Amino acid sequence: MDASDRFRVSVFCASSSKVDEKFIGPTKTLAKAFSKAKWLIQYGGGGIGLMGVLANTALNDRAPIKGIIPQFMVDEGWVHNGLEDLEIVPDMHERKRRIMYHTDAIVALPGGCGTLEELTEAITLKQLGLINCPIVIVNLFEFYTPLLQFFDTMVIEQLLRVEHKSLWRVVDRVSEVIPAIENHTGWDSASARNIAAI
Repeated sequence: MDASDRFRVSVFCASSSKVDEKFIGPTKTLAKAFSKAKWLIQYGGGGIGLMGVLANTALNDRAPIKGIIPQFMVDEGWVHNGLEDLEIVPDMHERKRRIMYHTDAIVALPGGCGTLEELTEAITLKQLGLINCPIVIVNLFEFYTPLLQFFDTMVIEQLLRVEHKSLWRVVDRVSEVIPAIENHTGWDSASARNIAAI
């Protein structure tokens, strides 16, 4: 199967070398699930943290994986050197554009500020009707619970419509990720801008 014909799933996750061990097993399991489904994994191209775990697991399974990384990160030596499919882009903005606009699904594993930025930007793009793919937040060990509570506060304070909570799907286990994507009912992009704001 040609790479362009494959289902593409973009994964946001930690690049920290000190990430808690409890997140590593689920990341490997998710990568193997995507491999079994023959989906193309897209990610930020890094070689450490959960990003490295994701890539190494896919590569060990000979599964398709693509890294998208800005040039300055390559210069810093942060790139995964084992990737055969690697796209080097000028900057962070282009990296996010490529990962978010050229995908069939987005999955957020635990991560730091970069992961949080990517996730909230993806949600914003979907809220505005600019993308329409499923967004799955993997709330491993309740990592994302404070963020989800903050989203609830936005609704309470009328800064976000309650309807916007359907922009994303929350799962607690990686075994639920593929079913959540496959059962995605879609978001009405055509009318999204009518309710983009309160």
